[in-house]
Amino acid sequence: MTVATTRHPAPAHPEPAGVDNRLVVGGAARTWRSLPMPTLPDPAAVLAHSAVHALTAARQHAVHGTELLISTASRVDATMRAELSAAGFTVSVLDDDGVRPSAPTRPRVAEPGRLWLLTSGSTGRPKRVGHTLDTLTTVRADQPERTWLCPYAPGTYAWWQVVTLSLTQPGQHLVVVEPDELDDWPSVAAAHGVDAASGTPTFWRRTLHRDADALARVPLRQITLGGEPVDQAILDQLREVFPTARISWIYASSEVGASIVVHDGRAGFPVDWLDRETPGRPTLSVHDDELVVTSPHHGVGLAGPIRTGDRVQVLDGRVLITGRLDSDEINVGGSKVSAGLVRGVLAGHPAVAWARVTGRRAPVLGRMVVAEVVLAPADPAGADPASADTGVPDEAALVRWCADRLPEHAVPRRIRVLTDIPVKETLKSDV
Repeated sequence: MTVATTRHPAPAHPEPAGVDNRLVVGGAARTWRSLPMPTLPDPAAVLAHSAVHALTAARQHAVHGTELLISTASRVDATMRAELSAAGFTVSVLDDDGVRPSAPTRPRVAEPGRLWLLTSGSTGRPKRVGHTLDTLTTVRADQPERTWLCPYAPGTYAWWQVVTLSLTQPGQHLVVVEPDELDDWPSVAAAHGVDAASGTPTFWRRTLHRDADALARVPLRQITLGGEPVDQAILDQLREVFPTARISWIYASSEVGASIVVHDGRAGFPVDWLDRETPGRPTLSVHDDELVVTSPHHGVGLAGPIRTGDRVQVLDGRVLITGRLDSDEINVGGSKVSAGLVRGVLAGHPAVAWARVTGRRAPVLGRMVVAEVVLAPADPAGADPASADTGVPDEAALVRWCADRLPEHAVPRRIRVLTDIPVKETLKSDV
């Protein structure tokens, strides 16, 4: 074991099985084997300057097993740097000039094989969750050859899911897009033969909104969604563009790992999956409208049933994950409203590309439902003049749409139209 050392350790593991898989990053084609092997401190919190630097750190860990956390600099503010330093990490910037380490304030012995992830911080400051390469590797069976798109921020759980797939499975190639390539990712993907892509619902909605025709030119055979609530509208929109692709949605988090995978094209999962105990698989339960997961893929220090903080509702034999407990429920004059269900109704309007629903203070009712939407590009063929709800709707038309499908207390009282879908570095939009 070492203490914050920069000595290059002897290899602790053989090269991973996917070492000769093709990587396209920064416009250049290479393989995992051809990546440079940086000499990293141990333990290290690596702030990767670009995607290729993050991948080199991941390969270094796969071969040497040094204790590692990977992130972008933008996700680690001064307070987090101080926390990492106090926790014994050598915070290290990794860029084209090499490794620039800052010594920890409290050096400690490294834990071999440990990987650390920062949570997305959707409920406050990001937290560290411990894993290993093994607990992050959730696909183990042989897979058909694929070229995957990876749009995620380095070091996130979703990023590691795609990275471990490519590292451990021969024939799972990777095309990584940098943040400045996200707006044009379909062109990058089509140029490099991408046929599988993973992204958040916001990522897919934003792509459909910006250029659905360019997206349709990517020969996708596998589409995966996760990281946010997945409603029926986005599944149907993707099915319309890719009628023969397999479309999957995944529920996963840094704390409980990949826990739910659904391939049937429907939002939610079957209610008979609840409380079903199968060796080696997560057990799903609902307590007080909250999803509870007992998972073999959980982070270090977590065991038994874990309350996820995600709200669920059971409708028509499906368990729908509607949003975070602390933000999904809106109390309107004593009546409970699910922001996620209202969002799903708005997203089901043919002219709505994206929606966000929140509660706002109201003098009599305490709270009222309000919404923001981004409208889909106008149909060049023109709208049907006989229907007010199939052209470009105004606020009144959207309110009527909701009133026809929701109880009166759940209908948004204000709907604001935005020009573009907001997105954060995590590819989420706080819906």
